[in-house]
Amino acid sequence: MYTVYVLYSPKFKKTYVGYTSSLTNRLASHNELATKGYTLKFRPWIVLITEHYETKTQAIKRERELKSGKGREYIKTVLNKRFP
Repeated sequence: MYTVYVLYSPKFKKTYVGYTSSLTNRLASHNELATKGYTLKFRPWIVLITEHYETKTQAIKRERELKSGKGREYIKTVLNKRFP
């Protein structure tokens, strides 16, 4: 099982889209363990959206969709509902 996730940094108003087979470990990496990379600069991150997929291929496809223009609009809609 794979999870596509969208993280949000309320402090910096940034989003991050990714996929993983272990959301708990990946979130810990984004918030605590990583020593380099994009997400390091915008901590702390909260989980905004999660979607579950049976295959890695399906998860990668959805991740790409969320990184597209329509996907970014969807993320903005969710953000506006949760953080008006």
